[in-house]
Amino acid sequence: MVTSPIQQPTAVLPSAAGDLRALGRAPATGPRWRERLLTDLNPVRRGFTEHVRVTEGAGGHYADLVRAAPRLDRGVRLLVGEHAAISAALAALQHAVRLPGVSAAEVRARTRDLLRALDRHRRHGADLLWEAYQADLGGED
Repeated sequence: MVTSPIQQPTAVLPSAAGDLRALGRAPATGPRWRERLLTDLNPVRRGFTEHVRVTEGAGGHYADLVRAAPRLDRGVRLLVGEHAAISAALAALQHAVRLPGVSAAEVRARTRDLLRALDRHRRHGADLLWEAYQADLGGED
């Protein structure tokens, strides 16, 4: 079992998901709702970008995790893949909001999809950390 704790790198995700939930509830009314939505989406994008920065790369949390528990390499690679998918979903949502022909219902659907992806990613990260620090690999009585 890995004994040295590595801080869970999801500190930016809860606030980003909270911002996004607020976006999903915001009324799509008035002439400036799209502008408000784009403005409100900025902290979500910044938060997720920061999450990726602190988790990926040679000095990131994921590298520390794999050094401490090499058996988790596959799970870490899956999380990195989720980063790419979430970044693409964020970009697609921002693009959809900018297009006047995209309905409010479509924007809400994209927002819900993004929320689900963020929640799934947070769960997968927590599961991986649990496996690293709580799973008993045996060998001792």
